[in-house]
Amino acid sequence: MNVEQLIKEKKGTIVDVRTYGEFIGGHVSGSVNIPLDEVPYRVEQLEAMEQPLLLCCVSGNRSGMATEFLKAKGINCVNAGPWTTVNYYQSLIEEVQE
Repeated sequence: MNVEQLIKEKKGTIVDVRTYGEFIGGHVSGSVNIPLDEVPYRVEQLEAMEQPLLLCCVSGNRSGMATEFLKAKGINCVNAGPWTTVNYYQSLIEEVQE
């Protein structure tokens, strides 16, 4: 299942791995901020979230690194790429609901 479909079906948890400063400058509604450098220390918290985890950042680079790390830990996750793309998919869902 692709990222757009997962968001449309409201499956999983959107996790933004950008820094807190980047996150507060704009983020996907309902997403959780866990900066990439904190991911190794917050594995238990990530395991407890509804999976799959949809990981996003600015370009997809940091979310790709987080995806590789978490998959190695057995966590169901996908690299959702840029947060702006995830936000776009999310906004399409919200428009339909209005």
